[in-house]
Amino acid sequence: MPPLLPAAVLWDMDGTLVDSEHYWIAEEFALVESFGGQWSLDHAHELVGSALLDSAAYIIDHTPVTLSPEAVVARLVAGVAERLAQEVPWRAGARELLAAVGAAGVPSALVTMSYAVLARLLVDAAGPGLIHAVVSGDDVAHGKPHPEPYLRAAAALGAHPGDCIAIEDSFTGARSAVAAGVPTIVVPHIVSVPEWPGTVQVATLEGRTLEDLMDLTSCLRHRDPRAQSSAGVGRPTT
Repeated sequence: MPPLLPAAVLWDMDGTLVDSEHYWIAEEFALVESFGGQWSLDHAHELVGSALLDSAAYIIDHTPVTLSPEAVVARLVAGVAERLAQEVPWRAGARELLAAVGAAGVPSALVTMSYAVLARLLVDAAGPGLIHAVVSGDDVAHGKPHPEPYLRAAAALGAHPGDCIAIEDSFTGARSAVAAGVPTIVVPHIVSVPEWPGTVQVATLEGRTLEDLMDLTSCLRHRDPRAQSSAGVGRPTT
């Protein structure tokens, strides 16, 4: 019997599909310095994977920035959008693996705390038919590490979370996917990620295949993946 394909692959965006974290960090430095403050890589790394309004609150609490959280987000998003419009910096192997997943007939969803305007730039850069659903930071009531983003992505594709595979680069994102019940592959990038139940780590996506993703997550599945659920979205774990 050929190996069973996953119901879907659920991709994080910043740091996973694209090497855009340095875009965010550059915009954070520019914003804080425009108010006469000082930013640091330690501060920037605290925000990796976080919901944008949470990141904005952190910036306001730690710097002289006097904007509202919404205004901070607007400034950051506009700056990153301008950079992405000029160049989409794909992570090594990510674009090829995304294409291979699509060629196998497996749908993909983008699950990102970036806003929809940024997600659309990536969807367009990926090409037609490769990303079938998008859950962005301005779509959800609760951002990562809450399970809502991954639960919504699986539901959008009509898939049970346990039948999907998530790919993340941050601890915040990995916790979100695991809490939603999705077997998760972590590809650490800007910051290290501790080992976490429900996840497996790899150094890079370069040279990886869909079969590799299935093999890597086989030990994370706690039920027969051939038993497709009729219950829709799974219950978050605690």
